[in-house]
Amino acid sequence: MQYLNYIVIVLILFFIIKRFFPIKGVNNIFITDLKKELNDKNKQFVDVRTPGEFKGNHIRGFKNIPLNQLAQKADIELLKGKEVIVICQSGMRSQKASKILKNLGFTKVTNVKGGISAWI
Repeated sequence: MQYLNYIVIVLILFFIIKRFFPIKGVNNIFITDLKKELNDKNKQFVDVRTPGEFKGNHIRGFKNIPLNQLAQKADIELLKGKEVIVICQSGMRSQKASKILKNLGFTKVTNVKGGISAWI
């Protein structure tokens, strides 16, 4: 029975730690790198925060597609052939969004580490 407890703890730790590892095939950049990319017309910029968060403060050029709507709207509002740069408040939701986009067949996905919090 004690071994079962150890196995459960190890599995929980594995899933928690796995959330913080980069997603295969997704680039990660920091805000300093993002500032160099903002004028590139060949890239799509997506903010996955809620509309309220986006309205309160956002980076010009970013389109607001909330994380909970991304899977439904990505194929309609984004082009798969263009790189998508994704941001959120801290980098956690954008990391989830990057995984969703990869699973939908987007090949060029970049996550902004630190999110809007690092911009300010």
